[in-house]
Parts: sequence; C-alpha cells; structure tokens
Amino acid sequence: MERVTVLQPEKMINGWIDPKFLPDGKDRYYLRNKQAKKPRGGWRHLTSEEIETLVKNDNSAASWDNILVTDEFDPMMIKDNKFYGLVRIGRVTGNGLRYHDLRLPIGITNSNIHSCDIGDDCAIHDVHYLSHYIIGNRCMLFNIQEMATTDHAKFGNGIIKDGESEETRVRLEVMNETGCRSVAPFDGMITADAYMWAKFIDDTVLQQRLTEITQARFDNHRGYYGMIGEECVIKNSSIIKDVKIGTNCYIKGASKLKNITINSSDKEPSQIGENVIMVNGIVGLGCRIFYSCTAVKFMLGNNCNLKYGARLINSILGDNSTISCCEVLNNLIFPAHEQHHNNSFLVASVILGQSNLAAGATVGSNHNSRTNDNEIVAGRGFWPGLCSSLKHSSVFASYTLLAKAAYPAEMHIPLPFSLVSNDEVHGELHVMPAFWWLFDMYALARNSWKYSTRDKRVKKIQNIEFDTYAPDSMEEAITGRKLLALWTAKAFLRKEGKTWNDLDDEKLADIGCKLLDGDRSVVDSLEVFGENMEKTKRPTRILRVYDGYHAYGDMIVHYAVMNVLKYLEDNPKENFATMSKLLDSRRQREWVNMGGQLMMMTDLDRLRDDIREGKLDSWDAIHKRYNDIWKRYPVDKLRHAYLSLRFVLHTKKITPEMWMDVLEKEKKNQQYISDQVYASRLKDYKNPFRCATYRNEEEMTAAIGTIEDNSFVKQMREEAAKNIKRIEKIKAKL
Repeated sequence: MERVTVLQPEKMINGWIDPKFLPDGKDRYYLRNKQAKKPRGGWRHLTSEEIETLVKNDNSAASWDNILVTDEFDPMMIKDNKFYGLVRIGRVTGNGLRYHDLRLPIGITNSNIHSCDIGDDCAIHDVHYLSHYIIGNRCMLFNIQEMATTDHAKFGNGIIKDGESEETRVRLEVMNETGCRSVAPFDGMITADAYMWAKFIDDTVLQQRLTEITQARFDNHRGYYGMIGEECVIKNSSIIKDVKIGTNCYIKGASKLKNITINSSDKEPSQIGENVIMVNGIVGLGCRIFYSCTAVKFMLGNNCNLKYGARLINSILGDNSTISCCEVLNNLIFPAHEQHHNNSFLVASVILGQSNLAAGATVGSNHNSRTNDNEIVAGRGFWPGLCSSLKHSSVFASYTLLAKAAYPAEMHIPLPFSLVSNDEVHGELHVMPAFWWLFDMYALARNSWKYSTRDKRVKKIQNIEFDTYAPDSMEEAITGRKLLALWTAKAFLRKEGKTWNDLDDEKLADIGCKLLDGDRSVVDSLEVFGENMEKTKRPTRILRVYDGYHAYGDMIVHYAVMNVLKYLEDNPKENFATMSKLLDSRRQREWVNMGGQLMMMTDLDRLRDDIREGKLDSWDAIHKRYNDIWKRYPVDKLRHAYLSLRFVLHTKKITPEMWMDVLEKEKKNQQYISDQVYASRLKDYKNPFRCATYRNEEEMTAAIGTIEDNSFVKQMREEAAKNIKRIEKIKAKL
C-alpha cells in the first residue's frame, strides 16, 4: 500500500521523473520541449514590475525565475494562484472567451499550476491541481479538481514504459471472457486490426509481431506531458489524469478520466458529459459520451455514442455505433451497431456490424457451464428481438432475425436473412430462410441506405461495406440454397420410405434442386428439417423452403446484375462478352469481414504472411495494405457476383440469351423490391390495432402521414424505375 510521505521543497519541483530514466545529457524537460510549440517571439522572464503585480494579486511561486511569459502578458489577469516548477504562459490580455453560455475572462485565477505550458488566450479558473500539461490556445478550464500527468503516462495505449513489467500493459479482453483473445489498444487502432489480432490467436509469430509493432509505434521513454488541443472547453470535472485530448473537445461534469486518449478535431469534435467515468482506452473522433456512462478498458471508433448509463468494459466498439443504458462486456463490435435499451446485455461476442439489439436481449447467458462462457459470432445485420436470450457458443449468418424467446441451447444458423423462432408448444426450433426478402423488404432495403447515410465520419480509416448484397451474405445465400436442397431431398426420400445412406451430399443436393425447381406443391407437402442447427434433440423445422430457395436465387441475380451494370456503365468500351473473359476464374468462396471491410481470405493470408516476415512492420503499413485491398475490392466483388450468377445458372459460360433472361429477371426483381417495400410498410398503416390509438383517420394522418408520403417508399420507387431504364439501355446494346 502506498504511504503519504513528506517531500522537501526541491522534490516538489524536481521529483517528477526518476533520474535513472533520463537519457544521458537530457533534463526532465527534454520531451516537453519536443511536444510544445515555441511562441513566435519566444519566452522571456518576468520583469520586476510584473512580479510585484503578481504578488499583490495573491500569487506565489516556488521560484519566479521559473515563470516564463511572452511579450503579450497582462499580470493583472493572473490572481490567487500558486505556481511550482517551470510554468510557461502564452498571451494574456483583458479579453474574454465564450463557449455556449460559458463566458470567462482570459487569464488564470484561483489555481495551482505545476510545470505546465499554457497557450495564448486561455481562461483557467478554479483548477485546484493542474500538473504537467501542455495546453493549446484559446482553451477554457473551469472548476476542475485534479488534472495531472504522471511520468509514465501512456494515454490509453497498450505499451509499457522504461522500467515497467509486461503485466502493466493494458490489454482489452475481447470476444472471450477468459482473456485468451486479448489485444493491446493504440491510438489509430481500427476494428480490422483488433479482429486480426484477436481471431488468429493460434498464430504465435503474428501475435508477437503485432505486440512489437504496437510497442514500436510509441516512444517508451518516461516524461511525456498530457496534451490539451486548441479551443478545448473543460468544466466542472473531478479527475483528469494521464489524458491526451485533441482540439475542440468539450468536457463537462466528468467524474473520472484516466489513462485515455480523446481524439477530437474542429470538423469532428468529441464531447464528454456529466458523471462519465472512462479508464484505460481510446476515444475516436466525433464521439459523444454523456449521462453517467462508464467505459473501462475500451476502444471507441469514430462517430460513436455512449449514453444514459451505458457500461462498456473490455470491449471495442466500431465506427458509427451507439450504445445506451445497457451492459456490454468482452466484445468486439464492428461498425454501425445500435443498442439502445436499459436491460439488454451483450457479452463475449464478435458482432460483425450493422446490428441492432432490442430491449431485454441477453446475448450470452452467464453461465451455461462450470467455466466462463465461450463466444457468440453474429454476421452483419444481426437483430435479436425483444427479450431474446441466447446461449454460448452460437453462430449466426448475416441478417439473422431472432423472434422473442428464451432459446434453450446453443445454435448454429447458416441460413442468411432468416427469421428464427422458438416453438415451445410443439417443441421445435423454426427457421424461415430469406424472411427479410419475402416479408420485410422495407427494413432490408432501408438497411444499406440507413447505414451509409449515418456515416458522418470525415476521417475514414476503417473501410466499410454497407451494401446488403455483398460477397459475405451472397456466399451464405449460395450455401443456404445447397442446404435447403439437401434437406429437401432427405425429406422427400423420408416421405417415400427410402433411405439415402448410399447417396453423398452432392447427389442429394441434385435431387433437392430438381424438386425445388419443379412443382411447388410437392415441396410444400414435405416436412423439411434442418440439421446441426441447435444443440438439442428436438427438431429444427424449416419453413417456406420453396420460397426461401428461390428468394436466395433472386438475391444472387440482383447482386450480380447491379454489379455488372455499374461496371459496364463505368467502362462503356466493354461489353458483357469481354467482361466475362476478364472475370473468368474460380469463385473465391472464403471471404472475411475485417472490421467492416470485406476481403478474400487469400488476401488476409498474404497480409498475415507479410507481417510475420517483417515486410509490413508498422500499423501504418498494415493500414495501407487494407486500403490497397479496398481499392481492388470493386473488381473482386464484381468477379464474385458474376461467378455466383454462373453458379446459380449451373453453367460455365453465360450466353447472350441467358444474359437477356437474367436481365428480364432483374427487371422483375426491381419491381418486386419496390412493391414489397410498399407492401411491408403498408402493414403499419392498415394494422387495426395501430389504427385503434387514433380517434379517426385525420388524426392518424396528422401523426404519421400517409404511405404515399413516405420518403423512403418514394425513393425506392424512383430507384426501381431508374434501374429498369438502366437495364433496358444495356439490353439495347446486345
């Protein structure tokens, strides 16, 4: 236990850095001088008249020789302060500063200042302990209890300083409660970095290299000062310790900020509000953290929100995400995550983004074994409904929607866009594939538009795929068609009293495809059950198999045509035949969601190889590789879309006649999407129970408008008409 000790006066000034950690020939200010900007006219000592004025104004200093100022210094604005160590003060005039309703005179009053550099035109009032900070121009600091930097400050980065042991390195225990997937955070980290680090824990050389790269990103010498960027406003806060703050940041009423970096800029200012506690982490640009939130061992991406008492612990939250009220522990969450409700709980999971957790959702029941729970992996668009309770370990394909239920066992749902429900009456798990496409097109179509529109980032480091129909979800749709064909064949043979022991999966799938491409009534008469989807002995019933199978096919056609159209429009000298030759290859089936960016597994494997071999020796170099892959992604996506279309057409070459048929199918898809957006939204206007809350139709129209006035319905109609014209234009060239 630390003890209170008595210091001699000189130790009050000189005892910040242990001399053994100072490089030869360096004094305790050498890093400070490297960090601070020297004013244009340089620093000067106080005049005797200025010292006399300062003393009359009830200021004191351990040594007035250590107080340096500029030529624009008005000592009358410095009152009731105590100065220790080397304090350098920029321009001080009789003017004032204003931020919203806060108005303060420029100057320093009623504060204890220890070894700080203070920029031009700052207003510092009632800061009871301000130690070892470099403060930018035009900052306002008002009513702060303690604001200090230690000599070993790391500002939330997962590094160790001279003389420290490995145990002191901050690590975030993401995806798993045991800490086996821990990563070291750093300023500039994105979810792609965290996923690569946490996922490939079996790659010991990669793990070592990433730790070394992170350590090398920062200087391990002791003595760095805390930094407050220009035009920051910090008021009515208690403890701010070892914090680095970017420009234009607004902090009001914070309880405790310790060992963190708060990124902020004039174009993307960050804000931290009342009763917030943040310890050991990184805050991205443009973040807003308000109303009694707690974040411990965390990383927030750019344009994120924590509100209304949210608890974020041992977790990473991707860009453009919002968490309110709830508890989030040991997670890696990709961009565009929404979780707004007080009683939702998310633990030990990797959520691949564009997700939404409803009230009462408990993702990760704690515990279902004698040890820590394992993990949950959910693809893009994950949406567990009200009061859903899940068990570790579970895996969900893209855009899985869970109906309200306490799911009794672990699940593996490989069918994308599915509705999963728990039928307690009959003791079955029900899965309806392609539910979104069939019954909630409004939500599905709005997804891509919504998330791209909400992307307010100015500085975009993490590349993000917002399109619903992308290589990850469409590869899952291809897998889904295979599984539906396989299970349909088994259901048919079972009904016929036949066995399939002598048939492999390929032959069974062929039988299923013929059934699903044939008479619908035959398939509808079958009881189709999924396999290995729940860790129980009860059956998993697949609903609307015929519809789901064909919906997956329609999605793949839509995905392919929209990508091909864009390519042919962007490259008018090309035609379908020349494009087909360019794209002719084997379909890449393994795609990885790297924090929101999709890439082929072959690219990720090459990236990991280059990190292990030292070809990529910094995070900047790794991020450049991400960007290089992202530049190629439109062509990679186009190739995958084209080859996926070839696969569902069961052909190695798409003839002009086949391509004309595909374009006609896509025209129908466009009309279907437009019609279904309208139809799925119309339910909200025709539902008699929703209408029951209004006195009459006039009140309802005044409250929610009409379906014809819905802006998104209008937008989708316009887009469908536009895309049909684009298709006709391409057809005319054939």
